[in-house]
Amino acid sequence: MKKILNGLNVLAFMGMAKIVMAQQDANLNLGWTIPKFGSIVGFLIKFLFFFAGLAALLYLLLGAFSWVTSSGDKENVKKAQDKIQAAVVGLVLIVVVVVIIATLEQVMLKGSFCVGLTCSIDSFLPKLLNQ
Repeated sequence: MKKILNGLNVLAFMGMAKIVMAQQDANLNLGWTIPKFGSIVGFLIKFLFFFAGLAALLYLLLGAFSWVTSSGDKENVKKAQDKIQAAVVGLVLIVVVVVIIATLEQVMLKGSFCVGLTCSIDSFLPKLLNQ
């Protein structure tokens, strides 16, 4: 058992040595680059807004389906109308928030501060982290 563990340790060490040597090779081309932290944050913010819009649209479709399948029952029609109303209010709020953030980023702050919706947050993160 001890020989097996020693053999695994040697293999692991050799693998780590190959990785270190590969990192030192300046001509190593992986075909992709590691994204910057700001790009990841900007992508996550955009993805959350996209996901919120998609959820609101799906809730709107669910309300419409409930209305169609309510068979004229007043209580079920009222529940379906409430779902549709909530979905529309959600969509309107998402659009309003995106417009406010874009206006703040581009018009009010003239690109001096960015949240990641309309411009890249990469150049602003070092300033924020050093303060």
